[in-house]
Amino acid sequence: MRRSNKEIKDPKVIDAILQAAPVCRIAMAEKGSPYIIPINFVVSNSHLYFHCAPFGKKIDFLRNNAAVCFEVDIPGDLVMGETACSWGMTYKSVIGFGKAYFIEGAEEKKKALNILMKKYAGRDSFAYADDALDKVLVIGVRIEKLSGKQSG
Repeated sequence: MRRSNKEIKDPKVIDAILQAAPVCRIAMAEKGSPYIIPINFVVSNSHLYFHCAPFGKKIDFLRNNAAVCFEVDIPGDLVMGETACSWGMTYKSVIGFGKAYFIEGAEEKKKALNILMKKYAGRDSFAYADDALDKVLVIGVRIEKLSGKQSG
């Protein structure tokens, strides 16, 4: 990291940012073409999970190239300065890299969805109709590398 004074080295602080951030941006690439989308997500045991429709551009990209990069942040406040170049923003952010995989089995899907729902709903015991599980795709990302950065 170029600005080592802004690097977050404590894994607990990085994990706290991953748990608190409401949105993740996940980037993919295929044949030199980048693609990035915002997702609702959860991180648990070095895996990132999200759900989506079983078809679309992101699915096509991930089927052809499982490598992803993702970013989450917790924005802070605007920092005003005396000159244009001295303005800034306080923030905490995490960037990660990993390999995506598709979760196929109903029980595995339910487990990942319950972890996701606990983050957003505060509880993790939900019933899922079989037809709903058939229509949703659950994707996991094995996290290979994380780095954190903060300002302010």
